[in-house]
Amino acid sequence: MKIFAFVDMHGSKKALENIFLKGKNADVVVCAGDFTIFGQGYGQIMHVLNKIGKPVLLIHGNHEDDTMGEHMKNFSNCYFIHNTHFDFGDYCFIGWGGGGFAFKDKTFEKNKEKLKKLSKGKKIILVTHAPPYKTKIDKVHGVHAGNKSIRHFIEEVHPCVAISGHLHECVGYDKIGKTVVINPGYMGRMIVL
Repeated sequence: MKIFAFVDMHGSKKALENIFLKGKNADVVVCAGDFTIFGQGYGQIMHVLNKIGKPVLLIHGNHEDDTMGEHMKNFSNCYFIHNTHFDFGDYCFIGWGGGGFAFKDKTFEKNKEKLKKLSKGKKIILVTHAPPYKTKIDKVHGVHAGNKSIRHFIEEVHPCVAISGHLHECVGYDKIGKTVVINPGYMGRMIVL
């Protein structure tokens, strides 16, 4: 399976053009949040993403909110996966949006048992806006700024891939056990499984 993932686009027209072109070569397109600047241009961006013609899975970042799922119903190829899942073949995409500023996410922790059950034995791809704690993708100026709740979830569930962002200067990848953790950046990255 080919996943084209991106995060922290913040309305960049150049990035959106790149995502549109490269997304057509993927099976699924994934956005880990912050595709707008505080919601500006939401409709135009969604219109372009919808035209990719592939499933586009989105969560909100700290520049959007969890009400965007209501507006997404107008776009036939776009799916809001915050606090839920999207099954695609042998894979289950589990999403958790928002935040990015806290070491712990108590709401995520309250929902983690529900989220664990969503996979139903499929291979999990975790999509969060906040990066997991103590990885190469959460280290800013020598200090880890990621989320411990998300890291614990990864250590318990062992998704094959965990996609996140929020920290623009931390584009790249690392591993937690066998899980590949990746910040694909605003121009995106193809992930082949």
